[in-house]
Amino acid sequence: MNDIKYFVYVRKSTDEEDRQVLSLDAQLHELKQFAEKEGLHIIETFIEKKTAKVPGRDIFNQMLNKIENGLPHPCGIIAWHPDRLSRNSVDGGRLIYLLDTGKLIDLKFPTFAFDNSPSGKFFLSIGLSNAKYYVDNLSENVKRGNRQKLRRGEWPGQKPFGYIYDHRLRNIVPEPNKAKVVQKIFQEYATGRYTLKTISLRLADFGEKSRNGCPRSNWAIETLLRNKLYMGLMEWNGELHEGKFQSLIAPQLFNKVQKILDDRRKPRHSRQKHDFPFTGIFRCACGAMISAQWTHGNGGTYRYYRCSKKMGACTEKYIQEDELKRKIIDLVQTIAVPSEWVSFLTNKLKEETKNETHSLVVLKEAIGKKLTLAQVKLDKLLEGYLDNLIDPETYSRKKEELLVEKFQLKHDRDSLLSKKMSNWNEPMRDFILDLDFASKIEKADDLTEIAHFFRKIGTNHTLSAKIPSVSLREPYVFARDSLLIRRGRAERIPEISPEDWERPLVCAG
Repeated sequence: MNDIKYFVYVRKSTDEEDRQVLSLDAQLHELKQFAEKEGLHIIETFIEKKTAKVPGRDIFNQMLNKIENGLPHPCGIIAWHPDRLSRNSVDGGRLIYLLDTGKLIDLKFPTFAFDNSPSGKFFLSIGLSNAKYYVDNLSENVKRGNRQKLRRGEWPGQKPFGYIYDHRLRNIVPEPNKAKVVQKIFQEYATGRYTLKTISLRLADFGEKSRNGCPRSNWAIETLLRNKLYMGLMEWNGELHEGKFQSLIAPQLFNKVQKILDDRRKPRHSRQKHDFPFTGIFRCACGAMISAQWTHGNGGTYRYYRCSKKMGACTEKYIQEDELKRKIIDLVQTIAVPSEWVSFLTNKLKEETKNETHSLVVLKEAIGKKLTLAQVKLDKLLEGYLDNLIDPETYSRKKEELLVEKFQLKHDRDSLLSKKMSNWNEPMRDFILDLDFASKIEKADDLTEIAHFFRKIGTNHTLSAKIPSVSLREPYVFARDSLLIRRGRAERIPEISPEDWERPLVCAG
């Protein structure tokens, strides 16, 4: 036994719930003292920071591979406890097999007595099995606890941005400042004028960045905007549960954001991204779409827009991107209203919202009946599932539909006043914000944001003789004509017929 050379193996998993395990430094110190006391010869030390719940530890496998390949001297392992070596059946079986074949001569533990004999290996197997049982049982306890928290409406996962964990309530609650940031970015993205990149930059302005200090990635922003927790629904293992915490986003606003995200995820038929923000908007006078390209000249590289000539030969001239941007801004500013108009319209909208209260009692009763009916359907659905009348897939799908319906009704009941006005006041609010944005568009740096807005306010976008034109949608026609009156051109307004409302608005060039 004096000829045996020992490997020291030290492990600590950061995700272990066992708080009694010594730290790596403490284990290493204790094992060296133990080896010195027992007169054990240490030849190499292996330190690992990884869980032993599943096979595949690199450093542990490296140590066993050395033993398995054969060493010129008898070899043993020193560890704090058998559970430091293994918490799974694969690694535990491998250790026992190495002892059986004689390639591993001895195991030493300060907290566990072992001798390399049939009875010693039997008790080692029991120790390794207990380690596996502990981690399996711990996993089941955590899962059971999570299921219970979900039934109580408590969120068992990591707190999302905008929330903090309240240990008294055992649930998440809004963090006042960050919750306002979440609401702000949802409202801004719902206007359709912002991209994932601009929202990321907005978050960076509020001091919210990724771990490396850079603005969050587009994927991270989309994940945030698709998180159902913000409207009070908990999605866990593919199943929805009703949350008992305060939601930050109304279902209408959340669904509007999802629609914008889905629309922008539709694949384009281009093989390579060239970052031409104004493509896909205009048609040439000949009927073909306007394309774009890079052009070198005058000591620089510029982006130009031109006819794609898919309809045949065309003599329309190229237009530089900066010039096109300026003319688009000129068109947009024809609907830009003064700031006092924005304030007046906003106050008027608030006033009208407050006046819509006469039918609240009737609406509450109607919503209450629908809520009762939705709960009855959920109860019947559960009974059918427990009686094996409904398969798990159908149960999960129908439960999600009914939970979303129930949650929508609850939100409508809790915010009945805004629901009463939602058929028109949300579009009106968006319209006012659009008019305000039109007055500030000249300061916008993001060309994609300008392109989205220009596409939103009109149809029939054409580009002829380097002059863009657009047929404004009806509400923006009203804003434009109201501004004409304000500028002293009222004599032109009586001549406008409803048919003229669809006429293209042309940049003066």
